[in-house]
Amino acid sequence: MTMSVPERKSGSEGKEEESEDESEILEESPCGRWQKRKEQVSQGNVPGVESASLAMDTEEGVEVVWNEVLFSDKKVFKAQEEKIKEMFENLMQVEHPNIVKFHKYWLDMKESQARVIFITEYMSSGSLKQFLKKTKKNHKTMNVKAWKRWCTQILSALSYLHSCDPPIIHGNLTCDTIFIQHNGLIKIGSVWHRLFVNVFPGASVHGKSRQHRDEQRTLHFFAPEYGTGADDYAIDIFSFGICALEMAVLEIQANGDTAVSKEAIANAGQSLEDPLMREFTQSCLRHEAKLRPTAHDLLFHRVLFEVHSLKLLAAHCLINNQYLLPENCVEEKTKSFDPNAIMAEIKHEDRQGVQLKYSHVSPLELDKFLEDVKNGIYPLMNFASSRPHPVPRALSLSQEQVETVKTPTPEPQETETRKVVQMHCNLESNEEGTKTHLSLFLKMDDKLHRQLSCDILPTDTSKDLASELVHYAFINEEDSEKVAGFLEDAISRHRVRALVSGATQ
Repeated sequence: MTMSVPERKSGSEGKEEESEDESEILEESPCGRWQKRKEQVSQGNVPGVESASLAMDTEEGVEVVWNEVLFSDKKVFKAQEEKIKEMFENLMQVEHPNIVKFHKYWLDMKESQARVIFITEYMSSGSLKQFLKKTKKNHKTMNVKAWKRWCTQILSALSYLHSCDPPIIHGNLTCDTIFIQHNGLIKIGSVWHRLFVNVFPGASVHGKSRQHRDEQRTLHFFAPEYGTGADDYAIDIFSFGICALEMAVLEIQANGDTAVSKEAIANAGQSLEDPLMREFTQSCLRHEAKLRPTAHDLLFHRVLFEVHSLKLLAAHCLINNQYLLPENCVEEKTKSFDPNAIMAEIKHEDRQGVQLKYSHVSPLELDKFLEDVKNGIYPLMNFASSRPHPVPRALSLSQEQVETVKTPTPEPQETETRKVVQMHCNLESNEEGTKTHLSLFLKMDDKLHRQLSCDILPTDTSKDLASELVHYAFINEEDSEKVAGFLEDAISRHRVRALVSGATQ
């Protein structure tokens, strides 16, 4: 198997002509949603994909990355086809605000060759490595608050991966595979690094990943036990420790083109003025893997841990239950408030109290804060970890295990993965009160919404009605429980109001 890597165009054409050439559409996905362009992009040190093409998502109107894996031998592809499908289906299940999104994949079979094409989120603002270089070039130092916020976001993503059942090991975490957006949101890419190694243990993709591992400039990101067969999530903690150190000092100096030495890493660690930051990074870089803390433990380290503000807790509560609220409810609510009204007051016996008015809160700042929380910039970490996320076994098996484990072929089954982001229910009774018409509107995350309606008789129970509607809505299991509870409550409240209205008349 070989990897198709399109060559970057060379020449002395004008910028305008070059821009037109790069925006030219070369290919479309079978569904017509994704359009491949000429322009090449780099999305970090991804095994087997040295460069990829920029593409357009015509439904969302955003740029994405079009990646290709080319099989010159169709027999090799056929032998691996089921394993390839399973791997990419597994990638579709990984979802976290601080992890680069995997959108879609499909297979393209031709007479002479076969391709696997997969679409990933495009990180237009560049890698963390590029940002650190620019910061150093401008003779600036790293802001401690920004460093803490970045560490928290990276650890939040690693904690998610490691808490999956079984755990997902990233295996390729460097400052080149961590991306930073203009709003300060951090995302880690190349999550499929270990999957490529596991699914193609003897193929050239495996060779590519080893080549990346041996690159001199990134060698210091890898733990001493990396590649021994006995490595586990601790290799990600070691890599994170180097990333955290580089974020603090901007660059760990190397001698020319040679690898960064242990002495250079030690000197960079000792240069940190804050003893807590020094202790934090050193704990990640311990030689013995078993002595390194987990990602979850690091989130509670004294250098990062802080008691969440009531404002942040309220924001997470609002976003997690947004499907219960009407659209633009925050904007409408803030408009209705009297700016001079008092929303809270602190009284003191021995001195003047403090009054907090609605005018003290900027609606624009509140909207931005809620958007940042929704995007994952301020994760909640000071609570017990949630139940493990079940992930198919192929995500974390070693290459030896992948070869020995035989998975029975499952029956074809259509499953719903889209999420309900908002729901509305409307109930109207006829004049006689003999039946009620119910309309349910479900707003989905892919903007392909659903609307259901039915007539309700007085003898129908709210629980049975809710269960039946949810069944016909065909939504995922987690959302089914939320929608059923929402419907049951809405029907019950409507009937109570009808009884009260009838009694008053």
